Amino acid sequence: MRTLKNLSKPTRYGIPDTRGLHLWVRKDQSKFWIFRFTHLGKRYDMSLGSFPTIQLCEAREKTMSAKRQLLNGINPIEARRLKFEHLRQQTRKVITFRDYAIQRIEKMRPKWKGNAHEAEWRRTLEQHANPIIGNLSVDRINTDHVTKILEPIWSTKHETARRVQSRIQIVLSAAITEGLREGPNPAEWKGHLENLIPYVRRSTAHHKALAYQDVPALMALLNSKNSLTSLVLQFIILNATRSSESAFARREEIDGDVMTVAAERMKAGQPHQIPLCQRSLEIIAEARKLDPDSPYVFSKKGKCLTHTALGGLLKYLNIQATVHGFRSSFRDWVSEETAHTPEVAEMALAHTIRNKVEAAYRRGNLLQRRRVMMCEWESFCLSATRSHEVLTKRPEDVVC
Repeated sequence: MRTLKNLSKPTRYGIPDTRGLHLWVRKDQSKFWIFRFTHLGKRYDMSLGSFPTIQLCEAREKTMSAKRQLLNGINPIEARRLKFEHLRQQTRKVITFRDYAIQRIEKMRPKWKGNAHEAEWRRTLEQHANPIIGNLSVDRINTDHVTKILEPIWSTKHETARRVQSRIQIVLSAAITEGLREGPNPAEWKGHLENLIPYVRRSTAHHKALAYQDVPALMALLNSKNSLTSLVLQFIILNATRSSESAFARREEIDGDVMTVAAERMKAGQPHQIPLCQRSLEIIAEARKLDPDSPYVFSKKGKCLTHTALGGLLKYLNIQATVHGFRSSFRDWVSEETAHTPEVAEMALAHTIRNKVEAAYRRGNLLQRRRVMMCEWESFCLSATRSHEVLTKRPEDVVC
């Protein structure tokens, strides 16, 4: 042992009475045990640990154990790797898809604008994915599980199916990154699921819009309904906003007769000022009475309405239009009935300017010009005294 300690020249020293066992002295004077062997015509160096942590007798025992494996046709390096992998698999934390998906949703929440994305993620995974894979460990989910989820809705609810597929893929991709599963992602579309699930031709779908001439009749109908949903929908129509910009508006965003939507809630990622006219201010005051202590403009017991709830009211009223479609109704009204420029209308809609040169020169937000236009739009929207006959084909005994 004294001789081994005194070895200092950087090289490999063979141990005379144990064939294949070497002590490797490195330039930094650290020493390691190496077992050199040949398996299937290829030479290998197997590390047995450092000296003096591993003493000579233990290094000999490890060498003899490796030689016994070689006699049985087993590569000792591969056998050790498989042993460590088995131990790692046994000690790996088991987490179900349902629990891990919730963790991912929590981590993605800061990048979403409003609560609609989170609610949609939770709903689609709970409804379509969790009944099949929710209680499975993320490392046990395979392609058969994913296709079993998607096939029943692939043709009948194609857009929903694609979203479910994408969300499962994102969750499992994160699990792979965190070392919770290995191998390819079973929910990967390109080069994988696209070869297993039939192609469905996509059609370009535009948001259904109500003719602007019918908007006043609808506003009269909504104004007759004493509900939070009708108030939010009126506010969206009067200000031509996206549903989330109004439905999740916070009271701190209101300053007198201007609402400044925070950048993180805007599609373009830039704050957007909205001039509020008389009826919009009245709606804000009415909504406050429903939930006085809420930080939100529109809420009930501290909870905001979802896009689904707003669309549900239109469906109940038999209105063949989407909430987003009222932005088109407004845009058509500007073009057909006013002399306001497209520039002012596009800024009211908070559309991104795709021409970089034009965007660089347009520095103002045209707030005063937009106020004139939006107050004219409000006057038009409130011009009907009663709802149009087309809008009244619905059961009268249900409260919206």
